[in-house]
Amino acid sequence: MTTPIKDGTRWRHRIMVGGKRVSGTFDTRQAALKWEAHQRVLLGSEPVVSVTETCADAFRRYELEVSKKKRGYKWEAGRLYAMASTPLGKVRMSEVNASHIAAWRDQRLREVQGGTVTREMNLLSHVFSVARKEWKWITRSPTTDVARPKSNPPRERRITQEEIEQICLSLNWRYDAVDVKPSTKQQRIALAFLFAIETAMRAGEICSLRRGDVTGSVARLHHTKNGFPRDVPLSPRAVQIWAMVPDGFEISTGSLDAMFRYARGKTEIEGLTFHDTRHEAITRLASKLNVLDLARMVGHRDIKQLQTYYNASAADIATRL
Repeated sequence: MTTPIKDGTRWRHRIMVGGKRVSGTFDTRQAALKWEAHQRVLLGSEPVVSVTETCADAFRRYELEVSKKKRGYKWEAGRLYAMASTPLGKVRMSEVNASHIAAWRDQRLREVQGGTVTREMNLLSHVFSVARKEWKWITRSPTTDVARPKSNPPRERRITQEEIEQICLSLNWRYDAVDVKPSTKQQRIALAFLFAIETAMRAGEICSLRRGDVTGSVARLHHTKNGFPRDVPLSPRAVQIWAMVPDGFEISTGSLDAMFRYARGKTEIEGLTFHDTRHEAITRLASKLNVLDLARMVGHRDIKQLQTYYNASAADIATRL
């Protein structure tokens, strides 16, 4: 399949339709793609779809029939609802094309970062794929020729000991406390923060832990991001922390996120997120475990994923040479 080619300030596009080659020159790439869609229908390359449903109808049906079966249902439902509320939601499925998707993408890029738009475009792509293969609402996905934005470079944020102490103090907890039962939700969040730095667990994984999930120095995670349960070895410090919350941390991910942000706001710390504990933990663990053990511990089925989270500086590495 050919794509429009920029020639100076103009775009040239050439396609083969029903054995006949046609071409044109356009002011924009979107205009070239719109022309292509019109030519394919006009010259009989693709049958005209007569459905009257809009993209919003497709988003709602996808949510009910597909998203509800996924662990990420809540996120998908929120994104689909938001998409249905945009101008894209009003476009008929029989008329939607790459220019509509590109316009939606460009608008989203004014609101959020490229990585978020890419994830949302992957969801859009699957919606249109199901609509084409199973519902027969379209004959071709409009996302096929639309470029994904470049993702932002991976974060390299490390957490200093001073920042750890500041966060704990802001949550009314002493970071080196042992054998003390937390009496407030803030204090349990401080312990979750420290536990994350020891284990590299994600916020949702920590919040899901319950009594019986930890046996000795091993924690069993039943609900993980990739859907595969895993056992996580615990350091002596992690075992100490768990002993202070034997029934679990008893917090939701929403509460953890909101209260962590609030606590950070009371300090002078900038640019720190709870998820940065995963970067910090993996970087620390990399000096103690071989790469296969580390990947198994943190739940990465592809070892290359560790590169995203390993943030040791050149100076750190030099001290080990």
